[in-house]
Amino acid sequence: MDNTERKNLQILACKVRIGAIEGVYNAKSGHPGGSLSAADLFTYLYFKEMKVDAKNPKDENRDRFVLSKGHCAPGLYATLALKGYFPLDELKKLRHIGAMLQGHPDMKGTPGIDMSTGSLGQGVSAACGMAVAGKLDNKDYRVYSILGDGELEEGQVWEASMFAAHHKLDNLCLIVDNNGLQIDGTVAEIAGPEPIDEKFRSFGFDVQVIDGHNFDEIEKALDHAKTVKGKPSAIIAKTIKGKGVSFMENQVSWHGAAPNTAQYEVAMYDLNKVLSGLEAE
Repeated sequence: MDNTERKNLQILACKVRIGAIEGVYNAKSGHPGGSLSAADLFTYLYFKEMKVDAKNPKDENRDRFVLSKGHCAPGLYATLALKGYFPLDELKKLRHIGAMLQGHPDMKGTPGIDMSTGSLGQGVSAACGMAVAGKLDNKDYRVYSILGDGELEEGQVWEASMFAAHHKLDNLCLIVDNNGLQIDGTVAEIAGPEPIDEKFRSFGFDVQVIDGHNFDEIEKALDHAKTVKGKPSAIIAKTIKGKGVSFMENQVSWHGAAPNTAQYEVAMYDLNKVLSGLEAE
């Protein structure tokens, strides 16, 4: 990846973070912390990795994406808007009655959403189903799913993982947004799923551990995943909850809370300062 491409992705990721904060602020509710930690992952997937077309969101040959940690929809919505699936203005209507964007992804009402999600653990099963369908239909599309590290406490994740390995779903790539925090505290304190990488290996996955905010590492990991044959892939992306907003970073209190006006202004200042710096380079 050259410097220009890396900078363009960083700019887009910053805009994704701005869009996520805009949505949660205007909704007066939502989940900013995990949306911000996953912003670089969303950005790389939609602007570099996946074969998708905003003008043809139901293309049967498209790559599929499932946001298994569906509460982090604000980050996904910002990404989809920037990609051209719907106007950016929709972000300000998040969670409003009659608006397009629900609090969790809705495949029936929002262009670009491949699966409705929200109940943690279930998105991975849906992604497995899509991957099996691709195999049965002799399609070459790939299926990607982002899940949270707290979500790994759901037994369904591991049932689906057994299924994925048994069926040799090498067209499936799970990405764990490993920010270390969940709604009630640190993941280590609540249920301690570590070592996450070894768990997925024991379930038959090819596993990589990366810095989820480093586009070069994200690229290398996803490129490698496409070469894996006969087994599914899991990428453990080490991230910072609330990434990019000074008072939100590594703060569990921002798992599911909306900023007030003063906090919103600080968040926008932080993010726009980074954006201005990137655009001036």
